[in-house]
Amino acid sequence: MRDVVFTRSSGWIPNVIREDGELKLMLAAGADANHEPRTFTFPIGEAHLAVIREDLARHLLLWSALLPLCDAAGTRGRLDEEAAVALLDPVLLSSPADADALFRRIRWDRSRLVAHGADIALLERGQVCEAMRAATEGSNEKRAQEYHADRRRAERGVVLGPLDAAILRYTGQYLHGATIPRRIPDAVDPALLPQVMRVIATAEQACAGMRIGLDSRRGHRATDKRDWDRMAATVDAAVRRAYPELVEDAVRTVSFLMCSEAADRSRSTPAEDDEEATDDHAGLGASARKTALSFTDDKGGEKKWLRDGPRTASAEFWEFVADRSAADNEVFTIEDEEMGEGIQLHFYADSTARITTVRHGEAGSDPQYQVEYSLVDGIGGYRNLVNAFVRGGCAALEQHGPWMSDVAEFERARRRRDAR
Repeated sequence: MRDVVFTRSSGWIPNVIREDGELKLMLAAGADANHEPRTFTFPIGEAHLAVIREDLARHLLLWSALLPLCDAAGTRGRLDEEAAVALLDPVLLSSPADADALFRRIRWDRSRLVAHGADIALLERGQVCEAMRAATEGSNEKRAQEYHADRRRAERGVVLGPLDAAILRYTGQYLHGATIPRRIPDAVDPALLPQVMRVIATAEQACAGMRIGLDSRRGHRATDKRDWDRMAATVDAAVRRAYPELVEDAVRTVSFLMCSEAADRSRSTPAEDDEEATDDHAGLGASARKTALSFTDDKGGEKKWLRDGPRTASAEFWEFVADRSAADNEVFTIEDEEMGEGIQLHFYADSTARITTVRHGEAGSDPQYQVEYSLVDGIGGYRNLVNAFVRGGCAALEQHGPWMSDVAEFERARRRRDAR
């Protein structure tokens, strides 16, 4: 039979129970294989119970010292009861000096003490008993999370100044640098908010007019890495120039915010039909534009496009790519059957081939094609190629070369590029 002898308002602080007539400390810590909290018990004495009842600080110190033992038990192991019992007298019954000395020798969970109001500066100096004078029964988990984040930064040699911290709070990245940044002005001390907004304004001015396009090769929501890197570098340089005192973490979170917002704008904008705006580019009039095209991939997928449809060819093609592109499906073709020409995009090699019919097959003979290869500079280069082909066919691709008909020459060029 189990009876609760003493408990505090916070359900996670260890309780004292009486089980089959024996006093025991019971605490929940760690997790089992199903991610449910594990419960551990071990015997204590009446003297220990008396201190636990009357001294919140010592009770919390004991919890902090026990948690590493619970972690060591893992998902199914047993608590090292002998080690747990050995902590009772030194933590609960010893002098403050002896307790401090103990905590300099053992592993303990600082975050629990910080969450319950410990003085962080005293904790760091090893004065644990003094640090717990301000202890509270209620916990502030955000305080513990921020302390843990600061310790991780300190391990990297990063110490935040007031403006650095305010910027990280503004973007919501104070606790976790991998969190997608957003604008949270209410999280910033009002006295520091104007300074934060000046930093943000500097970043916005630096990247005004820049955009981050989508990369359909990786699905409907993926963005162009080169665009992202270019914008991040631009913002970083501007912010560092204007605020050289900011640490790397603060500068990076500002550029991350600018890039994330630009990427979101691209994802929420309908696919661009950019060949519409450039019909007369390179002297090619509207009459040169394609009227019917066929899109295919390496897995047998096919899609037809007609000029009188609701969307332009480039928009339809890149949607086709986003729907079907995969690690084992990286070759896509656009063909104008009537004109006997097309382009083949090799995403795996950042290259392309333009194919023109030299002689149509007659009397059962096979047609003869001319195939020329060229290197492509990222998704932006592919988009330019597609737009040019839609506007004016293979003839409009000349400026996007050089084009090589010799396969060996092309492979040498590709190896030279990859080596760089």
